[in-house]
Amino acid sequence: MPVRIAAIGVGHWHSLFDAAYLKTLARMPDVQLVGVQDPDAAMALQRAAQLGEPPTFTDYREMLAKTRPDFVVTLGRHSEMAGIAHFLLDEGYPFLIEKPVGLNAQEVRGVADKAAAEGVFAAVPLFQRFQPFVSHARRMLAEGAFGPVSHFYFRSNRPSSARYVAWGAPWMLDPAVAGGGCLRNIGLHGIDAFLFVTGEDAQVTGVQMSSRAHGARVEDYATLLLRTASGVLGTIEVGNTFPGKGADAEWKLAGRDALLVQRDGSLRCTTAAGEQQLAGQPAEPLPVIAVRDALARWQSGQAPAAGVEDCYRAMRLVDEAYDIAGR
Repeated sequence: MPVRIAAIGVGHWHSLFDAAYLKTLARMPDVQLVGVQDPDAAMALQRAAQLGEPPTFTDYREMLAKTRPDFVVTLGRHSEMAGIAHFLLDEGYPFLIEKPVGLNAQEVRGVADKAAAEGVFAAVPLFQRFQPFVSHARRMLAEGAFGPVSHFYFRSNRPSSARYVAWGAPWMLDPAVAGGGCLRNIGLHGIDAFLFVTGEDAQVTGVQMSSRAHGARVEDYATLLLRTASGVLGTIEVGNTFPGKGADAEWKLAGRDALLVQRDGSLRCTTAAGEQQLAGQPAEPLPVIAVRDALARWQSGQAPAAGVEDCYRAMRLVDEAYDIAGR
């Protein structure tokens, strides 16, 4: 029998664009979309038209009561995510919820605590964890191949934030609804990757932000400096200033004995012995891998690869960065 899935807040651009989670689910032969919801009825119908015409709803509570899905994917506005997550936890629905799960770390903390107390499957698609860079870095760290680790670098400069407006999510430019700009949205991936690779928590040692490129009320560029308790430095550079399609992206992990770099689709490791090319391209797009992994882990009774607690650890640092920048 197919897994019956309902989707909440499909006005979020990741329903059909970029990560396109619902397009992935609609193509899966073992999945049935039994309902899609958005407070905007026209938006729900528009999204449904591209997903095989599942039933549409404006109230997610009504949708869940009528469809009784096996699993829920929740997107929606950042300001509404935590409330929806609490409802799903109270009702016992297993779910995948888009980052950032809430407007701030305090909201996410509440969701994480309830998810742990209730034992409900609650995945967050922090899909950069599935980068080949990450698996190679963790393997090399376990083998001690880097020697003393010096620093980690993550850059992801995406196209203009005007894409959110074109994709039906103009609220992403409203800090009261989105909770911030590129640091809250894109930066979470880089921060989570840093914490996941190093296996440590970190503190913010510096931050700078700018909205100079587009003049919006949310930042379109940010650089965040982090430091773990053991002294590993992290630089997270994110933006919405790439003047075209695609992105300007790069990853690095550097130590005394090795340098691992991913850039332009290639992954290479440099040591005193020379340079080695590694497999740098994932078998499928990272969001597809993340969705399939979440469903497989839920079905087999495993914990999610990344959960709400992981999102909280990154959100705490984003909040700290905004506080420092504000001062």
